[in-house]
Amino acid sequence: MKAKSAKPMINYVILRRGAWSSAQELELAASRSTRSGQDMANRIRWIRSYVIQEPNGRLGTVCIYQATDAETAREHARNSAMPADEVIPYVKTVVINDDPVAAA
Repeated sequence: MKAKSAKPMINYVILRRGAWSSAQELELAASRSTRSGQDMANRIRWIRSYVIQEPNGRLGTVCIYQATDAETAREHARNSAMPADEVIPYVKTVVINDDPVAAA
């Protein structure tokens, strides 16, 4: 049973630029994020992440979350020892083609 939120959830894109030097570091961060998210389940929900490789070779992410507000997303990042370089609300998802990874 999901915890009920006092406030409605808003969709956010969270940019984390070049935060990790390896996939192993990123996996550790994801574990921390999962634990923190469970503790804050009534205020934030991790939907998905896209791992990106920065020009300098480091890894970053573009994460999709739902949260009660942008400060909650930043708090979750702090609790997870991760950056939240930008927290941007988004209003709509437009899907042109199916995700090629999901289809494979």
